[in-house]
Amino acid sequence: MCTRKTLPAEMISRNNYSVWNILKKCIGMELSKIAMPVVFNEPLSFLQRMSEYMEHTHLIHKACTLSDSIDRMQVVAAFAVSSVASQWERTGKPFNPLLGETYELIREEEGYRLISEQVSHHPPVSAFHAQSLKQEFEFHGSIYPKLKFWGKSVEAEPKGTMTLELLKYKEAYTWTNPMCCVHNIILGKLWIEQYGTVEIVNHSTGDKCVLNFKPCGMFGKELHKVEGHIQDKSKKKRRVIYGKWTECMYSVDPKVYETYKKSEKKSGGDSKKLKQGYSCEAGDAEEMPEVQETVTVIPGSALLWRITPRPAHSTQMYNFTSFAMTLNELEPGMERLLAPTDCRLRPDIRAMEIGDIEKPKLWFQLGTNPHTGAEDWLYTGGYFDRNYTDCPNIY
Repeated sequence: MCTRKTLPAEMISRNNYSVWNILKKCIGMELSKIAMPVVFNEPLSFLQRMSEYMEHTHLIHKACTLSDSIDRMQVVAAFAVSSVASQWERTGKPFNPLLGETYELIREEEGYRLISEQVSHHPPVSAFHAQSLKQEFEFHGSIYPKLKFWGKSVEAEPKGTMTLELLKYKEAYTWTNPMCCVHNIILGKLWIEQYGTVEIVNHSTGDKCVLNFKPCGMFGKELHKVEGHIQDKSKKKRRVIYGKWTECMYSVDPKVYETYKKSEKKSGGDSKKLKQGYSCEAGDAEEMPEVQETVTVIPGSALLWRITPRPAHSTQMYNFTSFAMTLNELEPGMERLLAPTDCRLRPDIRAMEIGDIEKPKLWFQLGTNPHTGAEDWLYTGGYFDRNYTDCPNIY
């Protein structure tokens, strides 16, 4: 069982590095083809970052106990939101996995095990499969993260489908994750928003949940908000879902929701606030709008999920959650049990974790990619027993 509460060293300072010198010629380009300084990384592989989907596995366990399909759908919807909540304020880039790299995670106390692998190099595709230790559920998917630089921001499109199977009910739910955008790459404080429509479909019953991750918009009023509804196969609205992906999610009857919104509109809502608001488009730096008050709970709502508070020292530890702190932990005796391709054995990630910014560079050198013939970063370490030497531009 992984138990550590902190990383071996605090986050490496980025103050002396300018990402603009690297990105100024790359506007509109796909960032997987651009060499980035390791200082802008965080000490986790993308395979480990994917395992953070499982931080709120208790929601899946809860869904497995519910007899009504609509009740199950609203908890699955809360899980889909919770699975991206760890991205809040996580502005460091995870290390790109090498082809054939793997990650295994077993959490007996939470009743699941997970394995992930880098299954393609061009394009870079990462796949994962998690399953209940009691054969209650399976959760699997693959991600092809497309990153683009747009001048002042980096946009991440996580192409790929998530599938959750509740085995007791012979149900399969699918969805895709929202878009993610990191603002102020060049100037100002980095901040993150997620936006886009997420459709969760129960392929067994025909039920559907449509969630709208709202962009900050004018004045930042909608920052972090998520709103949507659940409809049955006849397209009748059964529940309204609302909250923030950084905080919590609630469920309420559609009629109650509509009545509340009408009364809010009559009372003027937030019209006074809009006069002194903030626009995400204004200024040279897209300063993060002031976070609005916490979610206003509509009377009659049921709490579906609330985020786990981060440790007090999180800001000094790459804004990791308590769950993320444990993902690269190498316990005594674990090394002999792990596959030689496991992320935990990567010396570059381990070096960054202990605060050594120079050592990771020793494990890669520029050379000719044997698969493409182009100049690329080649792995020179020895922990892989497969004949894979090409690395997808980690630095």
